[in-house]
Amino acid sequence: MHLVLGLGNPGAKYSRNRHNAGFLVIDRLANRWGASVETKQFGAVVDRIRVGSDDAVLAKPQRFMNLSGQAAASIRGFYKIDIGDVVVVHDDVDIPFGDVRLKSGGGHGGHNGLRDIQAKVGNDFVRVRFGVSRPPPGWETADYVLGNWRESETEQLDELVDRAADAVEAVLRDGTKRAMNTINTRAKQNEETRGVSKGAQSNATGVERG
Repeated sequence: MHLVLGLGNPGAKYSRNRHNAGFLVIDRLANRWGASVETKQFGAVVDRIRVGSDDAVLAKPQRFMNLSGQAAASIRGFYKIDIGDVVVVHDDVDIPFGDVRLKSGGGHGGHNGLRDIQAKVGNDFVRVRFGVSRPPPGWETADYVLGNWRESETEQLDELVDRAADAVEAVLRDGTKRAMNTINTRAKQNEETRGVSKGAQSNATGVERG
């Protein structure tokens, strides 16, 4: 059995925040799997569903981000889920917007939701890292992640949520190591493609100016 936990803050006023990327991915998975993440249990809204040959619990903690660990610990304890089968979906300022990456273990990077989960359940869970990029100069990180998506980001958001949901499904279907190789290789290729595109654009601009 897997626990797929999406991080965010409850309430309509936070729904379009970058910090709520995890909630968006849980909602997408629920739609794909025919789940209804509405039952209030363990300090979260949850649903348990059969996915292929495995059971999965989808969950969105309903306390604020820095208290996400309580729900993770309660659900994991009730269903006796191995920590390696816990998948946490979260926003990540260290990943460029447009990229989704997988990681097992690692530090919290200042993310208060991860910090609390690590304190409550340990560190060896799987992380689906939804890139939101670094804040612009002069912005505090907290203000940035609690800000709404820009219009240019909103145009790409649906595709990126799908990509993160694909990453979760890859973990459940193929196992963590194989999924990491597939998803992270794809992200690296996308990053290299963007770099080539920027370089080509820069060169073209230079020719025109010359």
